[in-house]
This record gives sequence, C-alpha cells and structure tokens, in this order.
Amino acid sequence: MGQNTLPPDGGDDNILPVDLKAALEERYLAYALSTITQRALPDVRDGLKPVHRRIIHAMSEMGIRANSSFKKCARIVGDVIGKFHPHGDQSVYDALVRLAQDFSQRYPIVDGQGNFGNIDGDNAAAYRYTEARMTDVATLLLDGIDQDAVDFRPTYNEEDEEPIVLPGAFPNLLANGSSGIAVGMATSIPSHNVHELCDAALYLIRHPEAEVEKLVEFVQGPDLPTGGIIIDGRESIIEAYKTGRGGFRVRSKWQTEDLGRGGYQIVVTEIPYQVQKSRLIEKIAELLIARKLPLLEDIRDESAEDVRIVLVPKSRTVDPTILMESLFKLSELENRIPLNMNVLSMGRVPKVMGLKDVLVEWLAHRREVLQRRSRHRLAAIERRLEILGGYLVAYLNLDEVIRIIREEDEPKVSLMETFSLTDVQAEAILNMRLRSLRKLEEFEIRSEFDTLSKEKAEIEALLGSDEKQWQTVAWEIGEVRKKFAKATELGRRRTQFASAPEADVEAIQQAMIEKEPVTVVISEKGWIRALKGHIADTSGLQFKEGDALKVAFPAQTTDKVLIVTTGGKVYTLGADKLPGGRGHGEPLRIMVDMENDQDVLTAFVHDPQRKVIVASQAGNGFVVAETEMVANTRKGKQVMNVGMPDEAKLVVPVRGDHVAVVGENRKMLVFPLAQLPEMSRGKGVRLQRYKDGGISDLRCFAIADGLSWDDSAGRNFVRTREELAEWLADRATAGRTVPKGFPRSGKFSG
Repeated sequence: MGQNTLPPDGGDDNILPVDLKAALEERYLAYALSTITQRALPDVRDGLKPVHRRIIHAMSEMGIRANSSFKKCARIVGDVIGKFHPHGDQSVYDALVRLAQDFSQRYPIVDGQGNFGNIDGDNAAAYRYTEARMTDVATLLLDGIDQDAVDFRPTYNEEDEEPIVLPGAFPNLLANGSSGIAVGMATSIPSHNVHELCDAALYLIRHPEAEVEKLVEFVQGPDLPTGGIIIDGRESIIEAYKTGRGGFRVRSKWQTEDLGRGGYQIVVTEIPYQVQKSRLIEKIAELLIARKLPLLEDIRDESAEDVRIVLVPKSRTVDPTILMESLFKLSELENRIPLNMNVLSMGRVPKVMGLKDVLVEWLAHRREVLQRRSRHRLAAIERRLEILGGYLVAYLNLDEVIRIIREEDEPKVSLMETFSLTDVQAEAILNMRLRSLRKLEEFEIRSEFDTLSKEKAEIEALLGSDEKQWQTVAWEIGEVRKKFAKATELGRRRTQFASAPEADVEAIQQAMIEKEPVTVVISEKGWIRALKGHIADTSGLQFKEGDALKVAFPAQTTDKVLIVTTGGKVYTLGADKLPGGRGHGEPLRIMVDMENDQDVLTAFVHDPQRKVIVASQAGNGFVVAETEMVANTRKGKQVMNVGMPDEAKLVVPVRGDHVAVVGENRKMLVFPLAQLPEMSRGKGVRLQRYKDGGISDLRCFAIADGLSWDDSAGRNFVRTREELAEWLADRATAGRTVPKGFPRSGKFSG
C-alpha cells in the first residue's frame, strides 16, 4: 500500500461518529419513500406505476403503435432497462406480460402475440419468443405526449428524458385497477367498467358537488376481468367507495346442467379474480380426499379457452345450493377482493382516496393536459403565422427582395431594416425555394394565414373560458365512452351483482362433514375420544391407570356433543372434531376452557327439539331448552348458577307432565311439570325441601302411564296415578318416604 493512500494523522481524525438510530432512520426513510413513489403505488392521474409508464413510453419511442407490426418483447425489455428502468429484466418482462393478460387486466394495455401465460398460473414464454405492440388503451394514455401535455424529467443516467406522468385520456386507475405493497402502506384497487366511469365523470363535470351515493348509481361496483358475481349489499359498497377502504365478496358463476333421469351436474363458468384455476381445483380435490365435502362425488376441469369446471354431486337428491354454499365456505370459489385506494395524489403525496376524489383528480389532470396542449398548439400557430407574415411581405415586394438578396453584402440585416421583419421572418425568406415563388403560392399562404388565425382565436377563447374547457374535456370523455361502450365485446360488463341465497346455516355445516357413526367415550378424569362405529358393549374399553368410564353414547360425526360440568357450565364440541379412538383420547381441558375445580357431570348428543331439567345437589332446578345450552366458543356457556359447596347434579330430558324427585333422605315427591319455570340461565327454584343432605334422582313421566323404575335385580315396578296419590303435592314440599320396592341406591334405575 503506497504512502500517499493513508489518511492524514494516522486516520483517527477523519472517522466521524454517527448515531446508529439516526443513520438507520435516515436511510430507511429514504428507502421507504423511494419504494412508495418509485415502485409500489400508482399515480392517480394515469393509474400507472413507474415501470408500466416506462414500458409504454419505451414502446412509443420505438414506434410500436397499435396499428404497427408486432416487435419482439426482448427488444422492448432491452430498451426499457437500458434507457429508463435500471432493474432486472425479468421483473420488467413480468410487468409487460401482466399488461397483456386479459385475465389480469380488464382493458389490456399491451397486445401480446405468443404465450403470455394463462389463468391456471402457467408462466409466459421467455421474452425471446413473444411479441407485443400497443393497444388502443395505450394510445389513449399517450394521447398528446408530443404536444407538451406533461412534464418530462431526465432518466437515471441523464442521457434521455421520460414523462413524469402520461396524459391519460383513459381512466386507467379505476378501469384496470392496481395492487402493490410499499413500506408501511399498500394499495389494492379492483378494475371497473370504463363506460360506467365515463358516465360518472361526465355527471361530475355537470354537478361538481355530487356525492358518492349518486356516483355509485353509475359505478355500481368493480367489473373484474374474470367476471364472477359480487354479493355485497349496496350500503357496504357505498361505504367502501366513500372511504376508499373496504372489500367485495366475489363468487364464482355456476349453473346446473340436467343429465336426464333426475340427475344433474354443476358447471362453474367464471371464477373470482386472481384465483389460479389449477390451484383452486387442487384445493377442492384435497378437500374431497380429506372427506370434508360429503355432498360432492367428483370434480373435473373441462376448460378450453373458457372456464368450465364440472362438479358431480354424490346423488341426485343433493341440493345444489347447499353443495355450492359449502364449497364457497371452504374453497376459493368465493374470494374477497380488497379495496384500498392508496394512490399518489398529484404524483407526490400517498393517500387513501374515495371514488369522488379519484375522479376529481383525473378530471383536473385532463383539464390541465387540455390547457397545455392548447398553449403548445397556440405557440406553434403563432410561430407559423409569423413566418407566413414574412412570406406575404416577400410576395408583395418580390422584386425588391430579390434585389437585396442579389446585391447586398448582408441581405438578412437589410431585409429586416427595409421591411421591419423579425429575425425568424428574414431567415424564412432567405430559406425559401425558388419554385415557391409561383403566383399560386400567395393564395395558399393567405388561406393558411386565415385558417390559422381563426384557429388561434378559437384556442384563445378556449383558454379564456372554464366552461369551454370542461365542454372539451366532456367531449373527449364521451369519445372514450363510445369506443369502450357496453355494447362492444370489450366494454360489456362482466361481473354481475346478486345477493347470496339465504341457505340454512345448519344444513351447510352438516354438508361439510362426512356422516359416520361413532361412539363418544368420556372417562372419570375427563379424557374424551370417539371410537368408529356404534359399540354396544363398553366393558372392553381401556383407560389410564386409576381412571374409568364416566359416560359413553352413540353419535354421528355430524352431531354436536354437549358436555355439562359440575359448575353448571355447558361446552359444545363437534363429534367430527373429537380425537380418534386410538389410545386414551385427549383431556377435555385442552379442548375447552374448563375450570380446574370442576368435573364432567354428563355429556349427550344435542337435540334442538328437546328440553331438559337441570338440578343442583341442594335441590334447585329449572327447565332449559337445549338450543339455549349450545356455546360456540371454548369458554362454554354458564347455564346453572351454582356456588360452592353446591354443584350441578342432574340433567334429565323433559317428558310427560309430572316430575318425581327423590332425596338422599329417601323421601319422594311428585309434582306437576308446569310448576317448574323455563329459563336460559339461573339458579332455579327449589324442587324438594330437605333438613339435611340433597337430591338423589329425578325423573319426568306422564302420570296417565304411571311412574316406573327398575330395581337392582332388573325387575320393573309401575305405580299408577291412584297409587301415587300420597306422594302428589306441590313443588318444594318435603315428600313422603319412597314406596315399597324402590331401589336402595335411591336412583330410578337400579
């Protein structure tokens, strides 16, 4: 290392200490701003990000117009990265491809020839194989760029110039939408129908104070390249357009095809925007294999150029609406399209704008473009008129002009002095060709002079009148509307609106579960499992050491299981969600938030039609409908309010018209069921009065049939109404000693 390369003073003094936090903040802020303005967010005026703008400008510079021949994409990409966009060629090509895909762009900006990818998510061919040119949309976006319509800035290497924004005669931001993730902010704008946007813009020109509610009459909602059906209500759509934030639920379009003999199949013809068809079908096939779609037999992809996904139901009795509702819930056949209109206002300030703000800024830009183009034309006319004025002087004094040119040493100066000409006029006369000295030429110059003078007056009138400017902007927008009218193939609305059919939620839930018989087993210590099939003999079940069977009952996987604890709480679990029969299952406490001081009292299959009596140890109780006991959260639902030392003791189905209660003191009381209140939660009322001890058992029965019980030997006893007379009394009385033959256990069944 040479001596002269060392810093002076040994290098210590030239090291500047920097606060790391400040340095990082400064650098990260610079990166964030660059990402926001130069990469991820579109400009509200032309709806383009810099990469797209540069692609269009490069194509324009190369002369690749809508009416010219196709050129290789490799040439376009090369020009873009060489002159304007010093980034990776693949990222530029990806952006170019997207501009050409009719399933990505509602109104493609690039006309592609070759393989530009497909809706299944396959990539485009490499850029050496594909070719492109502009579409009419790109031509409209560039309209007036050579007439000083917009400002230019130097490119990254300052060798060239690029437009800061395009003139944008096409409402591109809303028509084609945009999405991007910057630093700390993102944007997501779906595409819309140009005919509707033009209608809204024209209304806004006539009524600048119009509110979003009125504009939504024209712009009803997004119009997505892949069609689909939006199922949001009007209020939520208006709210989204008002604030610039929201979302739209988009469903696939489907219909049933009759196969004869009562059979049918469902055909999906449009899928939500930005959903890859192949991935969607894979996901549904996975759900089929996992047996999450018991109503569906098979799925086939019969698509060619158009989308055609065939869904085969399990049987002809399956309701197509319920089958589709279950698919909408589980797959991307229904998708949410977010709306977040975060754009660069005036090309500089990122902000979230509503529908009206976006249209207002676009109209203001169109007016500014009109003014700039008019001034540019005016300047050109004035330059031409100046030259024509010089020509007329020359024709009127032709001989003198020729003499000056032939004889004077400095003819230009002499011409200017003799005829009071400007420098430009004198230069133009000296550059005239001899052949243009014909007599006819003078008439042509005079007529051109008059025509231009008239045009100049018109432009000056336009620039002097706001009303005329808005009329011209409205005429231009009207022309765009005509070109992309709904009557045209490209302009017709693709996305429809509908409200989601009111389907039975329970039926849809059931449709997502394969129906199979299981036996639910819960142990004393609160371990739960579901064995396949209905097992009549539970004596062979294995449990952990010190544990034993608490309750076992048959169920179907589509059933809900209600689990009641001693603390009066009820938890709900789907039978299909229970751990399988291998091993000892799982502790209930993992699956629900069960208090440690509470145990499982009982569990049973939920029957929405049924009511039960819940009773506590101390002898309080009430009737509750099972539908009131269902809880859809881990926390469960408090049904019976009990405080220590009391706890929930019995859950008995309601039958008949009377209730028989037996206390631990072996006294029995029979009273009418009507004396028990029906509640959804509470402590309940006293069933039977005890000096000490509590309740032992309870049974509901129809008094006309009598009260029956089984003793420990399996013998059945029945007491008729007359025989029960001495035990019949009002609720909350003490009752009489149990009848002869009543089981020693104090329970109604042995």
